[in-house]
Amino acid sequence: MLEKIKTFFKEVIIEAKKVDWPSKKETLTYTAIVLGISGFIALFLGALDYVFVKLLGLVIF
Repeated sequence: MLEKIKTFFKEVIIEAKKVDWPSKKETLTYTAIVLGISGFIALFLGALDYVFVKLLGLVIF
């Protein structure tokens, strides 16, 4: 059983070395894109929520 576990992790390391990892610049670019899109969506949904709360306030009162 222990030998199977060792073999598994050796294979994991071998496969991880085959991965074409992104460069630091690519990683920072993709991170900025994700954060920008997430921020935009958060602002959009926040504004939408604000509008619906105000409209609901007009209907109720």
